[in-house]
Amino acid sequence: MMCGRSYAGHKAGFSPRYHGWRGHSGHGHDHRHGHFFGLDAEKMSPNAQVVAALAVLAPVALSGVALAFTPVWWIFTTYFWVAFPALGLLARGIAGLNEARPARVTVEDGERALLLALREHGELTPVGAASETSLTVAEADRRLRELAEGGHLDVRVRGGGIFYALWERKAIERSAQ
Repeated sequence: MMCGRSYAGHKAGFSPRYHGWRGHSGHGHDHRHGHFFGLDAEKMSPNAQVVAALAVLAPVALSGVALAFTPVWWIFTTYFWVAFPALGLLARGIAGLNEARPARVTVEDGERALLLALREHGELTPVGAASETSLTVAEADRRLRELAEGGHLDVRVRGGGIFYALWERKAIERSAQ
């Protein structure tokens, strides 16, 4: 028996299930190019890349320190075949951490984007404002509501929906009279 199967059907040499050391072996192990110890590094988040790299580098470094004080210190030099890919993954993860951070939207930028969208479209709902700016729907709703409460926007209710608009000159002149 071999892996729970009969040995009688096994042929010598390469079987159709074995495609070399870089191919899929048919036994649940995927060792294609681009994988790091069975993990697809390209599909990993930057945090996961850093953690995976440190999980390899920490034991290598600790054993290197331990081997430095023994007569077989030269064995540590063979660890570099493990350390180099891990160092590459660590560098890639650290570089990805800076790129993955979303840009902060300041209060002024968000408000300015909302006002520009209102000027362009005339009136907007919070969902429409979120689709036109980098704000979330909740953030757009909160900011539009604050502007309306401050008297800066006209609030219109139509068909059960709340629309926010810039004050029109005619409405401003009517309220002044």
